[in-house]
Amino acid sequence: MITDRVRADARRLWTYHRMGHTPRPCDVLIGLGSHDIGVAETAAALYLRGLAPLVLFTGGNSPTTRQRMPRGEAVHYRERARELGVPEEAILTERRASHTGENIDFSRSLLREAGLAVSSVLLVSKPYEERRAYATVGRRWPEVTVVSASAPVTYEGYAASLGDERLVIDMLVGTLHRLLVYPAKGFVVAMPVPEEVLAAFERLRAAGFTSRITG
Repeated sequence: MITDRVRADARRLWTYHRMGHTPRPCDVLIGLGSHDIGVAETAAALYLRGLAPLVLFTGGNSPTTRQRMPRGEAVHYRERARELGVPEEAILTERRASHTGENIDFSRSLLREAGLAVSSVLLVSKPYEERRAYATVGRRWPEVTVVSASAPVTYEGYAASLGDERLVIDMLVGTLHRLLVYPAKGFVVAMPVPEEVLAAFERLRAAGFTSRITG
């Protein structure tokens, strides 16, 4: 059951997962592939504001996107960005990555192969993945400065857009679990987690919001 207490804890995790960065000009804008086409829409909006000269979409497919994006996440993102006015020549696509680590590794390699020097990245992800994406770059590409961005949407608005609030809470819990266990695996840099966030996480986990806990 999604009680007022559950929603309050979910909002606390939602707020923690977002980095609170103000978008600013960077060398490249990287949109991380997922089920959420809003990543492409946010990336397009930031590009059209002049915040990067180049957009790189990265992502192949996962079990959650194979039917929805049969041509691959990066390809569907590129198509949506083109619809929104981003010119074809300003878009690169990386079509192999199957998880966030590969998103970063393969994007870095593609930019290097293109002869592009990058010292700053405007990193666009799902709202609840901002912090984990940031921590992944910190581990796998530490020499670049990262500015995190995502769609300007509230917890309530995001849950309404997916039509499944329980799934959103499960994803919030699963993402925080990864932030807690992945540093020891070498996947991300450790990020400080306030006690009140940990307490909210434990209450949600005890309440059964665990379908996205892995690893």
